[in-house]
Amino acid sequence: MSDALIPSPSMRILHVFRAPLGGLFRHVCDLAEGQRGAGHKVGVICGDAPDDPVSMMRLRELAKHCELGIRVLPMNRMPGIGDAANMLRLMSHVRRVRADVVHGHGAKGGAYARLMPRFVGGLRVYTPHGGALHFDRRNMQGFVFLAAERLMRQRTDGLIFESDFGLRTFIKKIGDPATSSAVIHNGVKEDEFAPVEQSSDAADFVFIGELRELKGIGTLIDAATLAGHEIHLRIVGSGAERAKFEEMASSAPSLVRIEFMGPMPARKAFALGRIVVVPSHHESLPYVVLEAAAAGMPVIATRVGGMSEIFGADASSLISPRDVGGLADRLRHAIHHPDEMAALAERLRARVRAEFSARQMVDGVVGFYRRLLDARIVSSVEHDDEESAGAEGVPS
Repeated sequence: MSDALIPSPSMRILHVFRAPLGGLFRHVCDLAEGQRGAGHKVGVICGDAPDDPVSMMRLRELAKHCELGIRVLPMNRMPGIGDAANMLRLMSHVRRVRADVVHGHGAKGGAYARLMPRFVGGLRVYTPHGGALHFDRRNMQGFVFLAAERLMRQRTDGLIFESDFGLRTFIKKIGDPATSSAVIHNGVKEDEFAPVEQSSDAADFVFIGELRELKGIGTLIDAATLAGHEIHLRIVGSGAERAKFEEMASSAPSLVRIEFMGPMPARKAFALGRIVVVPSHHESLPYVVLEAAAAGMPVIATRVGGMSEIFGADASSLISPRDVGGLADRLRHAIHHPDEMAALAERLRARVRAEFSARQMVDGVVGFYRRLLDARIVSSVEHDDEESAGAEGVPS
């Protein structure tokens, strides 16, 4: 057996993704920290550096865990001519750092990792994080993205899904994974289970996330308006659609007070409200719900993505996405039944502690890499044995 085929206890892992923002970025940061703590060497390739202070701070922290460095390659959300140049740079970087695993995250990172020729080296692993799975094949853009995903299945060595929902959606929209796959839930760290001390002027509700229609902010503002009750809502985060939501909020009745707070760390935001609202239209397995649950915060959420997997036996409390009336009813009910919300928070916290830890997530991902590498080694050895047997049967 060649020395190159002998597995090393330490792997060289390269994570590739476009935007250092949101839950996907949080996921990569936690993986990098955990993988480095387990003795592996980690590097990152991402798109433009973020311009909001929370993500910038997280990127600086990530650099401490990246022995293989952080390289920025400007990436557009949509395919373009710049992707060809970036692919060449990626291939060069993978060779230079001698990556054992190239793990693509999201649609763009996944495409970069899988379009890389096999001879460059490194297993090609993909985690969708929602991404292309949010598209609908009935429109042209969705048709193109989902068709590309179907073609790239043959170029994927391993698929990791954050939820059973993600796996089911992949099969429904794209087809059988056609390669090794695993469901490995996102997880939170032990120190995130410390309770949050509420501020003296805590609002009734707080939303935390990117300011996009996809996150259901318009639905939340309409529900607060429809509730017919005095409501104080704080909206934490940044995004291109902030002005639109501020205009919506300005039309709310006088008994509804809506404040836009800008981006800040989740735990700081939790202190600003008594109940976290996650009114998303689409999700994969949202970190903000895991973070809120760990902190002991009551959560009102929609029945999207892997949300039912987090809530478990309490999934009946989830609301249909875009259901303004249902959300308005839930907001009123939560204000009048604080003990019920506190009991839900207690059950959710216990479930997240047992089943959604960062340690379990990191161990699961590293174990999946290792199984893929071991399988490749066995396959290479069997191939070499077949070639040797064939050569011995050839007459001189």
